[in-house]
Amino acid sequence: MRFVKMEGLGNDYLYVDLFREQLPEPPETLAVRLSRPHFGVGADGLILIGPSDRADARMRVFNADGSEAKMCGNGIRCVGKYLYDSGRCTRETLRVDTLAGIRSLKLTIEDGVCTGAGVDMGIPVFGKTVFARAAGRDWALQEVSMGNPHGVCLMPEPIDIKLFCEAGPLLERHEAFPDRANIEFCHAMSRTHIRVDVWERGSGRTLACGTGACAAMATACREGKVERRCRVTLPGGDLDILWREDDHIIMTGPARTVFTGEWPGAIRREEHG
Repeated sequence: MRFVKMEGLGNDYLYVDLFREQLPEPPETLAVRLSRPHFGVGADGLILIGPSDRADARMRVFNADGSEAKMCGNGIRCVGKYLYDSGRCTRETLRVDTLAGIRSLKLTIEDGVCTGAGVDMGIPVFGKTVFARAAGRDWALQEVSMGNPHGVCLMPEPIDIKLFCEAGPLLERHEAFPDRANIEFCHAMSRTHIRVDVWERGSGRTLACGTGACAAMATACREGKVERRCRVTLPGGDLDILWREDDHIIMTGPARTVFTGEWPGAIRREEHG
């Protein structure tokens, strides 16, 4: 089974082209095996790119623990890059089918290569404020859905890494989130700049989370902390987030290929027509 390792702001996944490859085992277990850093390849999870009857391609996302996510903001930019660079889609605008719905992409092309994309991430859906106690302190988390569940905590300063690692897994699995949640710790640096650290559901500490950046920015904007266009700094780098007047969020950021490889045990489709 051939795969491509790609990353968006250090949020790295292993991508398999199901137009031509066949998985050697169920994706839930394959994601766990591949994602392990010493016994596998090492990644935040597995993303499958396959046919769709209503878009240019379909994307399925499996976290490092084997759970399936409905959407991945950094991952979908890399899907766009793969489709363009591989020649499967020659347009600079395309549509990707996800469990959260169809998402539209506008690719950034430099010297014939896709280097990033702007993605219409849809409309944020706000829920209740969750009050929880974890790691010895009280937290107020705003529920936000970006197709997947988020709990956003607005903080007066960037979170300490020790507290982040203690509180993140506890809040992810808090009883208020029956399906678990991605947890964002958000600090407004200025009216147009926020810092976000994300504990991702099923993957833990990651360098970036596109849906989490959108959820955090929308929450900060809704609370009057920032403007409707904002630079979002994550440990892996920056995203440009625009919350349009029609309530759609446009996320723009990079996508990069790290390397290609082959995992033993699978059979390519064209060899068994």
